[in-house]
Amino acid sequence: MSIKAVSDATPGVVPYPAAAVAEYRAAGVWRNRSLPDELTSRFADFGDRPAVVTPETRWTYAELGARVDAFASGVLRATALEPGDRVMFQLGNVAETVVCYLGALRAGLVPVCTLAQHGPREIELLARHVGARGLFTQGDFGGGRLLPVAVDLLERGVVAVTVVVRGDEGGGTVGYRGIIAAGDEPPTTPDVDLASVAVFQLSGGTTGLPKVAPRLHEEYTYNSRAWASALGWSESTVVLYPLPLLHNAGIALALQPALLSGATLVLAPNADIDVLLDLIETERPTTLPLVPPAVAIRMLDHPRTRSTDLTSIRQYVVGGQKLAGDVARRLLDEVHLPLRQMFGMAEGMFLVTDEDASEQVVLDTVGRPISPLDEVRVVDPISGEDAPVGDLGELWMRGPYTIRGYFRAPHHNTTAFSTDGYYRTGDLGRVHRIDGIDYFSVDGRIKDVINRGVEKIHAEEVEELILEHPDVDNAAVVAMPDRVLGERACAVLVMHPGKPPLTVESLAAHLAGQGLAKYKFPERVEIRTALPLSNVGKVSRKTLREDVSRIVETEPGA
Repeated sequence: MSIKAVSDATPGVVPYPAAAVAEYRAAGVWRNRSLPDELTSRFADFGDRPAVVTPETRWTYAELGARVDAFASGVLRATALEPGDRVMFQLGNVAETVVCYLGALRAGLVPVCTLAQHGPREIELLARHVGARGLFTQGDFGGGRLLPVAVDLLERGVVAVTVVVRGDEGGGTVGYRGIIAAGDEPPTTPDVDLASVAVFQLSGGTTGLPKVAPRLHEEYTYNSRAWASALGWSESTVVLYPLPLLHNAGIALALQPALLSGATLVLAPNADIDVLLDLIETERPTTLPLVPPAVAIRMLDHPRTRSTDLTSIRQYVVGGQKLAGDVARRLLDEVHLPLRQMFGMAEGMFLVTDEDASEQVVLDTVGRPISPLDEVRVVDPISGEDAPVGDLGELWMRGPYTIRGYFRAPHHNTTAFSTDGYYRTGDLGRVHRIDGIDYFSVDGRIKDVINRGVEKIHAEEVEELILEHPDVDNAAVVAMPDRVLGERACAVLVMHPGKPPLTVESLAAHLAGQGLAKYKFPERVEIRTALPLSNVGKVSRKTLREDVSRIVETEPGA
């Protein structure tokens, strides 16, 4: 692809300052190349090496490259999409997802990464927010439940083009097979503005106004290249990935760094532990990234784990939230997996423990940044000054692959980012200075976000929809502890006088009718006559979290 003169800004995107761009290019971490150029150049570099493996498919780099080129050419010939158009992705862990993602980039389209688990409400909000013209959907996912949503969005004009991957198309949609067949000529090479968005990623869940991370070409490439370098990946690396590929973790921790280093990506269709163990036995992966740790905990407790040969695994990377001490200890002592803890976010920054780190580092921290140009501060939320080593504060981050602002969110950006470009994560953490090196831990949150496994649930979004119920007078959604997922959502409700209390089931039915994704449904309901207030008259979420936690922790089996 040819590179256009870099613009000063892209509408809706907060650009990196010119001085930072110059610094990153001088250091060689930004290379004046687009993301698709960097990725697709590997097809020729590693030709006959295995690239993508699924239970159904085994493709070399050359074979993957041929399919990507065909898709890139065909999608522009068989649809009304044009280079620069934003395209929603709602696909599962199948080989065609890799082709569609890389092919879209190759064609100059801009992937908007969502999850197959997202509901129609989230998909429509996001499509309108980013101005998407297309939607790629998987016809056979979840018994076909995604296709009616895609057809509805097409018929109502929310998107102009819907492409169906796997399964039968219909209702004006275009099929993946037809696109591949139409790609019988070499793809075009559209111009790329390196200051434009390469990929849109979601920051956790969505609220009324989606928080969308605009990932730019050079920084998103470097994010993946730095991760591969930090873990020492090479052509001999085999990465097994069982979690949603189109989540930022799947793209930036697995797919892109694997391709950039010539590694093999083994894509599990889901996170079922028996499927995972079968693939470990047959494919002998060297690296297993599990972000968040819910799958690691399930694997630890599964009866087959101890009879499965796990010796091929040299990196068992667990992140998203700090592992409980007893779980980390069991991984080390009972199944003897080479544990490395990490922390990452759609906004950019990745931290990971070193390969030869001491037990203290592995058990107590999520490591240190993967790039020497990354900057992390632990800031006292009251004074605004850096907290002393060992003291709790808010984690602030910036660097060559951490965004400088959310897409089309100027009001939110004023609080989420400092005036000098640090992303204020809302996570509480500490600096641990061990043998003269600063490592970091993540020890809680300032924001009202519930970490349910791989997904973040924004309490405010769910509360707004609960309050649409005619029988509910007031509502608060808070986190309750969960051993496997880390947290689940609990709804604390105040009913209108004389109205029957909602149950988990009746509340779920109401939220389903509002189009909310199922994973955001509260999994416990507590009924109160009033919600506790803070000394400034606001609902005291801290009090509610503590109350619910006490209840949950005293129940049998907790």
